[in-house]
Amino acid sequence: MSVSISWTGEGLQFKGAVDGGAEMVFDSDGKLGPSPTNALLGSMAACMGIDVVMILQKSRVPVEALTVDVSGERAETQPRKFESMLLTYRVKGPGAEHQDKVQRAVDLSRDKYCSVLHTLRPDLELEIRIESV
Repeated sequence: MSVSISWTGEGLQFKGAVDGGAEMVFDSDGKLGPSPTNALLGSMAACMGIDVVMILQKSRVPVEALTVDVSGERAETQPRKFESMLLTYRVKGPGAEHQDKVQRAVDLSRDKYCSVLHTLRPDLELEIRIESV
């Protein structure tokens, strides 16, 4: 896997591409694209969301929609790392009889599968909520 980005010469904007072609833009101001830290939050939500959908599909749990909201608290001093994150899953479809499987899917993503989470510092505080919609 690889990504290459280049400064655009404008402000603190970088454009690049993923190995294989998908383009992306990073903008410190968040106007043309996400800032690097917002992109990290999005990567965390997407990584865990993908895991959960795949696990639920394999478990034959009906899912109509899944939204993952993530927020993070950063340190006040440099290097301003994320100290904590809150992920809220909003799952539409599974009935009460499947709630244990939904919880298990989230737990497996957190504990075993999400490579983004497991790349972050081990002292990151992580809170997860699950809501049925």
